[in-house]
Amino acid sequence: MSMMSIRAATPRDREAIRLVEEHAFGQRAEAGLVDALVTGGDAVAELVAEEDGQVVGHILFSRLFVQSGGKRFPAVALAPLAVEPSFHGSGIGGALIREAHIRLKDAGETLAVVLGDPDYYGRFGYSHGRAERFESEYQGDALQALAWGDAPATGKLVYADAFTALAA
Repeated sequence: MSMMSIRAATPRDREAIRLVEEHAFGQRAEAGLVDALVTGGDAVAELVAEEDGQVVGHILFSRLFVQSGGKRFPAVALAPLAVEPSFHGSGIGGALIREAHIRLKDAGETLAVVLGDPDYYGRFGYSHGRAERFESEYQGDALQALAWGDAPATGKLVYADAFTALAA
């Protein structure tokens, strides 16, 4: 019987991560986003899930700022989360999210933002209600937030530059 494990991503994982992202999304945009965030120094937490020594899942949280009243409050953006299609429904995505949340809280992070399926991310505490007062080009029901502490509820979300390049 095989055992799934989760660990911090390393430089040796870059190609395997790229493949997981491409397989999960059926395109290269998310893999390019990951590369840009990592090389740009914007990655805050990056984990991989391994099954029998093969990378089958990946999650990345990058630096995000909430700008309000001339101040910038650090937060994190969850993007992307990817699991090899043959492992969908096996709990790997949820395990990656839960482990990343533990590490982020331990590191002192207090706010995470995600753009995704409200039914899926709602299971992990994300809600649009927590994000609805943020100013963002991504504002809508899919924009959700999760706070672990004293974090702003309003302000403009300022994503890493790699996200601007993705939207272009």
